[in-house]
Amino acid sequence: MNYWLVKSEPESYSWSQFLKDGKTAWTGVRNYLARNNLRAMKKGDAVFFYHSVTGKEIVGLARVAKEFYPDATAEEGDWSCVDLVPEKSLGQPVSLATIKADKNLSTMPLLKQSRISVTPMTADHAAQLLKLSA
Repeated sequence: MNYWLVKSEPESYSWSQFLKDGKTAWTGVRNYLARNNLRAMKKGDAVFFYHSVTGKEIVGLARVAKEFYPDATAEEGDWSCVDLVPEKSLGQPVSLATIKADKNLSTMPLLKQSRISVTPMTADHAAQLLKLSA
């Protein structure tokens, strides 16, 4: 299994809305690196859901339900999306400040490539985030 982090502004699409929907197509990604990360996702991979801009914290855990397919919201270009399903809310959201302060998370792409909306994570990063969220 692989681990990923997706970012969404809660004003655009929040974790609570995702929970209500029960499933979503992760569309609208218009960065080539993020698109390639979407294309690398496999069914069953774990996905951490991060509220960006407002909140700046990881709030939930989801799973990839359907691997990449063409993004119907793209008017031009070769863009992809995946389907995600929520799995659980984190007991305690993990803030960006907490992530920055944790030496075990210092190499997370969230910190190194902060503008990318879909990034891979290591199993060690995922385990540490789950520990911090308990």
